[in-house]
Amino acid sequence: MIRTIGLSKRYGDKLALNALSLEVRAGEVMGFLGPNGSGKTTTMRLLMGLLRPSAGEATIAGLDCVRDSVALKQKVGYLPDEPFLYPYLTGLEMLELGAGLHGKKAAAARKTARAAAERVELDETSLRATTSTYSLGMRKRLALALAILHEPEVLILDEPTNGLDPRGARQMRALMEEEATRGHTVLVSTHLLDAAERLCHRVAIIRSGSLQLVGAPAHLRAEAAAKGLPAQDLEALFLGITEAAP
Repeated sequence: MIRTIGLSKRYGDKLALNALSLEVRAGEVMGFLGPNGSGKTTTMRLLMGLLRPSAGEATIAGLDCVRDSVALKQKVGYLPDEPFLYPYLTGLEMLELGAGLHGKKAAAARKTARAAAERVELDETSLRATTSTYSLGMRKRLALALAILHEPEVLILDEPTNGLDPRGARQMRALMEEEATRGHTVLVSTHLLDAAERLCHRVAIIRSGSLQLVGAPAHLRAEAAAKGLPAQDLEALFLGITEAAP
């Protein structure tokens, strides 16, 4: 569903993403792991058509992420790390606006908005409050509801559990599992490596813009252990790769 070939992004003299070739399959939760500044958010913005690549290409569901960026947004739900919400709209108004932008008429937009809010457990009090009053966790819940309200085939989630309490983080993981069970594709970046090991079918580890490893966590750990590398869990493997001397 998601495919990149030699995808690169340069900001002046800085190579933020270096020839990334990666495939994320239908029905899969792929963890996209790396230290801060490693290129994860840049990759996600390239996939959403928010940035233009310096080289290479990216497609989602057969659509080119640059040429078909408008059509792409009907198939993809995107949760940025720092979601923008109109501060003087209520949560319900934000969701109704989002549904309207996806072509829903007023009555259908309200029904769709409430269904999405229910999936992320935004209660009536929260829906009636303006988003300027929201905590970070509530902002993340609302932004996720906006990402899923049009029933996308693909979810691209940048640090979705950041700011959530343990219960909210568990609900977020459950929703990702549910989406994969429905045959949808989930690409998620996270710093919570223990959660990634339990949740993700495969992980891709990136460092300084370059892909280091891709595979199922258990398989990657077994390979590393066979080479005598620290691999008792995904965290040990991740630290060994990302903190090694260049």
